[in-house]
Amino acid sequence: MSSAPSSLSLLERLFGGWVRQVSRVTLRADLMAGLLGAVLVLPQGIAFATLAGMPPEYGLYTAIVPCIIAALFGSSWHMMSGPTNANSLALLAMLSPLAMPFGPEYVQLALAVTVMVGLMQWLIGALRLGMLANFISPSVLFGFTSGAALLIIVHALPAMLGLSVGGSPIAVVQGLWEHAGRVQPAALAVAALTLAVTLACRRWRPRWPAMLLGLTVATALTWLASIQVGLAPWVAGLVEVGEVPPPWPRFHVPQINWSLLPELMGLAFSLTIVALGQAISMAQAVAARSGQRIDANREFRGQGLSNIVGGFFSSYVSCGSVNRSMPNLEAGARTPLAAVFSALLLLLLASLVAPVLARIPMAAVSALLLLVGVFLLDTQRWRALWRLSRQEFGLAAATLLATLTIRLEMAIVLGTLLSLLAFLYRTARPAMRTMGFDSTSPERQFVVLEGEGSEEVSRTPHGQRLPECPQLKLLRMEGEVYFGAASHVSDTLQALRSVPQPQKHLLVMGKSMNFIDLAGAELWEAELNARRAMGGDLYFHRPRPEVLQMWQTTGFTRLLGPEHQFPDKRTAIATIFPKLDPEICRQCRARIFWECQTVPGPDQPAAAAPGR
Repeated sequence: MSSAPSSLSLLERLFGGWVRQVSRVTLRADLMAGLLGAVLVLPQGIAFATLAGMPPEYGLYTAIVPCIIAALFGSSWHMMSGPTNANSLALLAMLSPLAMPFGPEYVQLALAVTVMVGLMQWLIGALRLGMLANFISPSVLFGFTSGAALLIIVHALPAMLGLSVGGSPIAVVQGLWEHAGRVQPAALAVAALTLAVTLACRRWRPRWPAMLLGLTVATALTWLASIQVGLAPWVAGLVEVGEVPPPWPRFHVPQINWSLLPELMGLAFSLTIVALGQAISMAQAVAARSGQRIDANREFRGQGLSNIVGGFFSSYVSCGSVNRSMPNLEAGARTPLAAVFSALLLLLLASLVAPVLARIPMAAVSALLLLVGVFLLDTQRWRALWRLSRQEFGLAAATLLATLTIRLEMAIVLGTLLSLLAFLYRTARPAMRTMGFDSTSPERQFVVLEGEGSEEVSRTPHGQRLPECPQLKLLRMEGEVYFGAASHVSDTLQALRSVPQPQKHLLVMGKSMNFIDLAGAELWEAELNARRAMGGDLYFHRPRPEVLQMWQTTGFTRLLGPEHQFPDKRTAIATIFPKLDPEICRQCRARIFWECQTVPGPDQPAAAAPGR
């Protein structure tokens, strides 16, 4: 009686909580979604393998074994792994300097790098370093994706035009310009037909497999033309995919020159960043639609295991595929078994139609790659980035430019470094806003008087700046005072003390000062000494527990004194006010605080203190 629940618990610990959700209803839904996934990946697998510099069958291999393992051992219930355009393009860019694409040596290097990528991914998950994914800015990934899209488009054009041009993007564009007179009309016609059918299907039959239909129609009409006497010479020069071996993944240990291992490790590290960035972004995007919670560390372990095993079964680097994960969710997939069914059905379909796959024109495959590139550009998001944040737009644009001009692995690293530098620049300049009481209002509200970039600065009804107390500065500290911000904060505090008639007393509103380190503690100690040397003092309003703990550790609490820390503004000002110079208070006309009413003006007798 207890064996069944025990077995179920074991499966749940191994694969995840979805095991308990499996039923006849979910199996039926997953089977239908898996069929759609298998149909979608047939043309994509071939196209992406070509983009990666791998023989076409390797794209199908990569959609089988890694897809099953990543689904079973990952975190996302709906994400389908396999070949992707970004991984394929990155692999080609990184390995082509070491070996000739499509050649035996190139394939062995690709499989070896895949195993290395898998090991790095698995280690990141096993060491619970999933938080590293948070340091890859979405804008950087978007810029990289857009740059990859442009590269896809550029590299797809030669085959669409029936030309043999290769090299860097600039070399490809120059080659197309120089050989424009040699465009092959048949290749251009096949590409145009593929695009027309695919776009028409997406427009009027969005639930149909548009890419597969476009590829099928182009292949069928090309074959019909090849058996017509009058048309056969016209299509004779078309390049076809060629013979596709049976898509049964074979176990094979990659054979490489071990002297290349150090360089391959560097490439694998860069590919790991690209693959993990895509995988976690895709998993989070799908989870946002499904409501599922993603465990980044488990996802990384699943992705790593899929690449480790996949590398030994003729698969190159795989990760979550946007082109299949979203359709999988929309098709009603309920559990990761949809991905398992997709891989098994792909194996069956490819075995049955292998002769047909061999006749697919490369112009049609390139046309589909062109479409993928165009769809990835996402011009609407570029406009939104420009409107919402020029800094994020700049990060994306810099990453895009780097993707087009330098090695891809360096582009994603450069973009990530730029995003971290932008973050450090923002945190190194924490906001320090001058606060005060609106003495023109009966309620005397606590308001912002001055602050860089602040849109909440309050003024008098005549548009003038509200007055401050000439002796007590109220300063709201927002952000972390750590070693990177210490210089900015110190310079700002020194500037406040360097004016001709400085406010000798400083009350810091510290509830938004979330963290300080040793440099921050030393900074406040220096400020305390400077304030006391000029005859004033330093006070804090509601410092956070983390800050108080650091002060106690460094001894600053003893130097400051507990009487200089206040739980509320009323107590703080009531305590500090008697320490102010009464002669200055008598000459002051600002009368900021309620306590100011107890001090007679130059021509006024003393008044009784009203309630605060």
